[in-house]
Formats: sequence, C-alpha cells, structure tokens
Amino acid sequence: MTEQPYQNQGQNGYQQGYDPQWQQAYDDQYAQQYTQQWQGQTWETQVQPPVSYQQPQAQPQAQTYDYPPQQQQQAQAQQPQPQSYVPAPEEARHAGAAEAAPAYGPATLGGNTRVTDAQRARMEGRSPIIEPGMQPAALTALLGLLLSGAAAVGSYALLVPLVALQAVTAAGWFRLNGMWPARQGIALAFLGALAADAALLAAGRSHGPAAILGTLGVWVLLSLVLQLRSHADPDERMYGLMATVASAALAIVAAGYLAAAADAVTVGAASVAVAVLARALPLPTPASVVVALLAAAGAGIAVGGMTDLGTRGAVLGAAAAVCALIGHRVASYDYPSRFVHFTAGVALPLSAAAPLVWVLGR
Repeated sequence: MTEQPYQNQGQNGYQQGYDPQWQQAYDDQYAQQYTQQWQGQTWETQVQPPVSYQQPQAQPQAQTYDYPPQQQQQAQAQQPQPQSYVPAPEEARHAGAAEAAPAYGPATLGGNTRVTDAQRARMEGRSPIIEPGMQPAALTALLGLLLSGAAAVGSYALLVPLVALQAVTAAGWFRLNGMWPARQGIALAFLGALAADAALLAAGRSHGPAAILGTLGVWVLLSLVLQLRSHADPDERMYGLMATVASAALAIVAAGYLAAAADAVTVGAASVAVAVLARALPLPTPASVVVALLAAAGAGIAVGGMTDLGTRGAVLGAAAAVCALIGHRVASYDYPSRFVHFTAGVALPLSAAAPLVWVLGR
C-alpha cells in the first residue's frame, strides 16, 4: 500500500512522524478486521434461498482500505448489499396450488372424462347446491301461466307453450348432467316429445296412457341403438344412455298436460307458477318450502273456483307444488351453471308436475 494518503494525517489527529513499518502493520490489522465485518454483514445475516450458490470470497481483497477507521465505516455503509429473493409463503402456496390443480376439459356426449364442477366444489369445501334464483323462477311462472291460460282455450293452443317446455327440458337435463354439446341426445329427446304430442292429438285424451307409454318405450330402444353405435368407452356409453333416456322420459312425460283435463291443467300450472315464485323468496329453506306449499294451495282454491274443480283445486295445487319443488331441487344440484338455471331450472318444476296433474285430473 502507498503512504500518500497519510501525508495530511496531522489534520486527522495523527502525528507527522511515524514508523512506516508500524503503520503498515496497523493498516493490515484494520483491513483484515473490517474485511471480516463486511463479509459478516453481507452473507451471514441475510436469509438465503435454498440453493447451493457460493459467492467468491476474494472480492473484499480487491478493495483498498487506505483510510482511517471512520472513513472505512462510511465507505462500507455506502456499498450496495447483495439482495437475495426468497419467495413469500403466500406466493409459494399459490404456486403449489396452481401446479396441483387438475385440468378441466369440456364434457361431450362422446364421453370426454373430466372432473365435474360439483366434484371440484366438494374438493374446495363448497356446497354443490345452488338454487336458480328469482329470474328463472319468473320464467317458470310465466311459462306456467301460459300453460294455464292456453289449456282453457283448447288443446292446440296448449301445444305452443308445451313444445317450448319440452325443448327446454331436453336441453337442460343434458347440461345438468355435465354433457354439452350433446346435440344428438337433445334432438332425440325432443323428437320423442313431439312424437308423444302427435300421438295424443291423434288418439285423444282417452288414449293418453297408451300414447305416452308407447312413445317412451320406442324412444328407449332408439337411445339404446344410438349408444351401441358409439365408439366411446363402455362406461361412457352407459352414462350417455342414462342421460338420453332420462331426458327423453322427462320431455315425453311433460306431454301429460295434453292428456289431462283442461281444468286440471289450468289449476296445476297456475299453482306451480305461484309455488316457484314463493320458493325463490329470500327466506330460510324450510320456511320458503312451507310458504310455497301454502301459496300453491291458495292458488289452487282461487283458480279452482273459476273451474269445475272448486275447493278440490287446493289438493291438486298442493300436490303439483310438491312435484315442482322436487324438480326445483334437482335443478339446484351438482353445482349448476347459469345455463342450467335458465333451462333445467325453468322447465323441471313444470315437467315434474305434469304426471301428477294428469293422474289427479282424470
């Protein structure tokens, strides 16, 4: 080291005369001391990431410490300290969850296996039950009032809202089962409903059971043939068969409104409309169920008084409301989507009540 920096040591409190060898030893001692201190502040007190990385220790040797101790401390404070990036626990948790999250693919009639939304909801600790809400309930009430009013006009007038109900039922059931797009299955179920309607109009209300059950049997065979021609796995073909048969059955059974007496359809459809609206009110579930049943019974009495049913309309209205609430519950299951709410959530309450209206209205 040079001795030039110490020519003005008198100004810093050092004497003019000194032994160069003694001063050299003094400088070496302070250099070694603060070199070790610099290393300790930089590497031993910082949290290091779990990687094997060795920083060369020869870097401090490149520094010259030809300054008094006070100036050396100031220089050390101004030197940039190496920063080490350690992932925060929250970031690491989210990164691990993203890597562990399963892939979700679209479900089709061909049988693409996937984790359903309901299974994902259960894994995440959420309930798979989501009720449709007030907007689907309003659409159900509107469709029910259309059925009620059209039944008083005649069978052909009733056919218009009934066909809409059957189409929405077929599409909503497939989507409720996580199968979309399933154009062949939906088309097959809807054609079965149209066939049942045509058979009822041709045979008359008196032959309603034969027309409905005969159409249902034929469409079960057609669904079986369709799935036998599929190239999917056996399990997937069975799953598709069950979904197709159930969708066709619900759409065909909805034709029971054509087979029932006009007064029964008027009372039953109006009672379902009132029950679904009452069920959508922001009340606890047990309370809303009781309110829906009472409202349906009241609507049955009111509308029954306009027909020949009279007070018997209360029994029909309450029974139709029970079936409608079951359909409402089914449409709320399996963590449904908004599309399910506006298809199955709208149609299933009315479709589920059709067989009972047919039986009690004979």
